[in-house]
Amino acid sequence: MNIGEAARASGVTAKMIRYYESVGLLNPVGRTSSGYRVYGEHEVHALRFVRQARRLGFLVDDIRKLLALWRDRTRASAEVKAIALEHVAELDCRIAELTDMRDTLSHLANHCHGDSRPDCPILDKLAQ
Repeated sequence: MNIGEAARASGVTAKMIRYYESVGLLNPVGRTSSGYRVYGEHEVHALRFVRQARRLGFLVDDIRKLLALWRDRTRASAEVKAIALEHVAELDCRIAELTDMRDTLSHLANHCHGDSRPDCPILDKLAQ
């Protein structure tokens, strides 16, 4: 199948397929005599894997490791679990940071009169 068909089958845009190839997440595929990429079910399956990993927030380097482990049927699942748990810890940190940001902004908005006066605790905080 061509890149457009692979994109439709995998749910990954053609632009992202080219990017994933350029960063080594997807092995280079064969080409037709006219230079068009040719994809098979194996590549589409790998693209679906990458799409799902991206949806879970994994970074390219972690996806590269996970893909290598997925392809290695002799791998220990402990390696996969360690990558996943490290990602969970990173997500927990990001959630805490976002929660703090939301709480701070909510507090400032609640203390802003929102009227015609120029006093505004939101702008005061941003100017600090």
